[in-house]
Amino acid sequence: MAKKKVEKPRREVTKRQLSYWQQQKMRQRIVLTVGISIVAAVLVVLGVGWYTNEYRPLRQTVIKVNDTEFDLNYYIKRLQLYGAGQTVVYLYGKVDDVETTIGQDELIRQGAMELGVSVSDSEIDDGLVFLDSPVSDVLRDAVRSQLLVRKLQDDYFEYEVPFYTEQRQVRAMLLESESQAMEVRDRLKSGEEFAELAGELSLESFSQIEKGDLGWRPKDFLIAQLGTSVPSEYAFGADVGVLSQPLHDEEISKDLGYWLIRVSDWRADPEQVYTYAVLLGSEEEAWQVKDMIVTGGDLVALAEEFSLHAGSKESGGDLSWITPFMMSEAFIECAFGSALDSMGRLSDPVRDEEAVLQEAIG
Repeated sequence: MAKKKVEKPRREVTKRQLSYWQQQKMRQRIVLTVGISIVAAVLVVLGVGWYTNEYRPLRQTVIKVNDTEFDLNYYIKRLQLYGAGQTVVYLYGKVDDVETTIGQDELIRQGAMELGVSVSDSEIDDGLVFLDSPVSDVLRDAVRSQLLVRKLQDDYFEYEVPFYTEQRQVRAMLLESESQAMEVRDRLKSGEEFAELAGELSLESFSQIEKGDLGWRPKDFLIAQLGTSVPSEYAFGADVGVLSQPLHDEEISKDLGYWLIRVSDWRADPEQVYTYAVLLGSEEEAWQVKDMIVTGGDLVALAEEFSLHAGSKESGGDLSWITPFMMSEAFIECAFGSALDSMGRLSDPVRDEEAVLQEAIG
């Protein structure tokens, strides 16, 4: 016979207990509401700070081309693309160049649009295949500009330019020094190929990529293409087929120079060196100036006379205290690599492919 289940006595909740529980729940709700409000307020403050200090400045217009605006974020990304793999010092020297490039690219796009010339997304995709860089909007814009220039040249201006416009087929290369130019000239006269030497030695990007062959160009177009009038002035004034002597060009810059560096003092914390330096346009000239200093010449006076570094020329090569990352990688490696061992001694010429000079030999 089954046992009869005995029910437990039902617990009665008193009014006092019920009131206490209700008060506890109300306190919990109040605490939770206050906590959420505090967190929300903190997030709002952080959000406003981030928007004010980080987001809003990046969205401010820094370049305007007619009705098209470019914000700071776009400019920074274009600068990073332009100087990929380079040092901060190199990027600092390219700030104005990137601003000019953005403006020129947009003017090309607007002008091409008025002429009915455009580049499709698929054409840009095809151009990106050959680039070893992460795809971004700024990279697509850069490729679009290059393709537009090529399409305008081949599909529009080739037919619009009158057939009687005087043109020259020009081959040219930009070289390090007059002595190198003379050496290359002798090699050309002895039978070596212009394209091979230009592809190997030219310091100007367009002529280096095209292996010296600048194509058939009107005079003004050639000047705009190279940013200098020296090659076109010779090409349109010389007899066909005549190889020029080295032509000195002060209108074009080259990203190559040679430093002479002297470390006069050193600090450990933070690591710094006090340096004097002279920047020359060729290795040959750098050795010549070093010989002058070693044989008793005054470094300060020679820097004022010969240095091509705008930041120290007037101060006689005095760069004062510098820390790592303030100068190019080649400069820092020399100045800090053996600072204690070479204290007070003048270095051999240091090749620097990040140095921007305002003189060149073409």
